[in-house]
Amino acid sequence: MDHRMPDPGDALTGVDMFAGLEPEVRQRVIAAAVPRHYRKGQILFVEHDPGDSLIIMKRGAVAVFRTAPTGERAVLTVVRPPDVLGEVSLLDASTRSASAEAIEDSQALSLSRVAFMELVHSNPRILDAVMRSVGGLIRRLTEQNADHVFLDLPGRVAKTLVRLSGESQAPMITIELNQSQLAEMAGGSRQSVNQAIGSFASRGWLRTEGRRIVVTDVQALRRRAGMQG
Repeated sequence: MDHRMPDPGDALTGVDMFAGLEPEVRQRVIAAAVPRHYRKGQILFVEHDPGDSLIIMKRGAVAVFRTAPTGERAVLTVVRPPDVLGEVSLLDASTRSASAEAIEDSQALSLSRVAFMELVHSNPRILDAVMRSVGGLIRRLTEQNADHVFLDLPGRVAKTLVRLSGESQAPMITIELNQSQLAEMAGGSRQSVNQAIGSFASRGWLRTEGRRIVVTDVQALRRRAGMQG
């Protein structure tokens, strides 16, 4: 699947939060950050952990999720480079509001809250970018709530697949997400999601290859999800 990737020469290339910084300031940020490597399936942090760092994705993918008392998981979003996660805790110095798990082998930079706040004090415009990022998160959550009211499960599955396909214009888009994870994102049982996937496959909109889903007709999925364009 095609995704925006940072320039190898600058780990912050493409990261909106740091886009307005001078090159020397960006290098100070990179120098203050700690490289992290996460194996597929590794937990980065869990809900109620101290929110003491911002995670800047460089490679791979991380699922952000909440866990119900019953143990069921609801995936809120999948974060890929050059996006960030953990910005909410940076603002209020509170604990993590969700958990995060690497769903692919991933590389990231971890910027401590102390270093981040020093950066904000010397470059106040970064705060605007943080607020935009949090605003985007709130909009996504609001839309997800609306989807559960207005869309049936196949519609939510279709919309989730469209989101995971990103901006790629390729005729075939491979999504590295198994059907259990897809069920967590769409808010349905694995059996029901499997049925929706089977229905889409029979229509020629996608096919499954082991633990992968290959989307072959994004526009058809968009129509099924009631999305414009």
